Amino acid sequence: MRSEREQALAKTTLALMGECDVSPTPDNYELFYTYAAGDNPSVGRIIGDMIAMRRPFTPTILRELRERSFARDRTEHAVETIGETVSVSLDDAIAKLEEASKHAGEYGKTLSAARGELGGVDSAEALQALVGNLVSATKSMETRSRALEQELQASSQQVGDLRAQLENVRKESLTDPLTGIANRKAFDAELLTAIAEAQLNGEPLALFMCDIDRFKAFNDTWGHQTGDHVLRLVAACISENTKGRDTAARYGGEEFAVIVRRADLIAATKLAEQIRINVQGKKLVKKSTGDILGSITISIGVAELTPGEDPTTLIQRADICLYRAKHAGRNCVVAESGAAGVSLEIDAA
Repeated sequence: MRSEREQALAKTTLALMGECDVSPTPDNYELFYTYAAGDNPSVGRIIGDMIAMRRPFTPTILRELRERSFARDRTEHAVETIGETVSVSLDDAIAKLEEASKHAGEYGKTLSAARGELGGVDSAEALQALVGNLVSATKSMETRSRALEQELQASSQQVGDLRAQLENVRKESLTDPLTGIANRKAFDAELLTAIAEAQLNGEPLALFMCDIDRFKAFNDTWGHQTGDHVLRLVAACISENTKGRDTAARYGGEEFAVIVRRADLIAATKLAEQIRINVQGKKLVKKSTGDILGSITISIGVAELTPGEDPTTLIQRADICLYRAKHAGRNCVVAESGAAGVSLEIDAA
């Protein structure tokens, strides 16, 4: 029988889903059960805030919450499975090497014994018998060595395959599944590294935050599948313009972030404007009907790293610029004031 706590959690979960108008699918139930049990504090805070503010749990939001909630569990399980397999492979290889060492010792004893018997050989027949024994022992040792070599090669290949699987798991844990670009976890790590490198080398570093204009209205009008297509399209435009040492990431929801290495405020603002124009030039077409749904626009805020600054402050300053871009009419790039005190603000053409 289930414990009283599990029964209470199940009732609470179903009640919460009903209050939040969430479809009672197994995936959604698992997510809200995790929230009710308090098993994932970070996701729990998000759900709690959404409930408190009475924000709707759209299919897109629910999917993102599930991905954020269970991605770590899947990664840890995959790593654990791979680790167990590697451990078995290593144990097997060690056992084979120990067996080979044993055979080598026996072969060495055979050679030592033959060397002692040579002094007592008094006939051709005895010498022939002794040589025959040595040849037989040598052939046996060669056969074992070849078998060991093949087995170790197979083990090496298996370990190589497992290493590749582990690398794939690592990449998946750092990739946003919907858009294929870096996720928030990867962004946080990359920003820390980029700031450390910039401060160490005395190089400029810029960050800009992007937000899709009126995305919620677009979702409500055309549906969440079309909304997902918009997210992928914007991610592709950003990624196409930030190849190389720069990092493009999905920061959350319809917001993206780009780390621009070795670029000052002016250079980063020009890149942001290039991306804005590129996104605006895309026409969204509904495949089923061929209807043009319109253009997509984004607003971008740009900030440059200052000496000794931490990631949180840099993000906050870029976010303030993004907020200004939204209130300036959207579809524009707004940067902080440059070193010369000139305000950089690029409006849509």
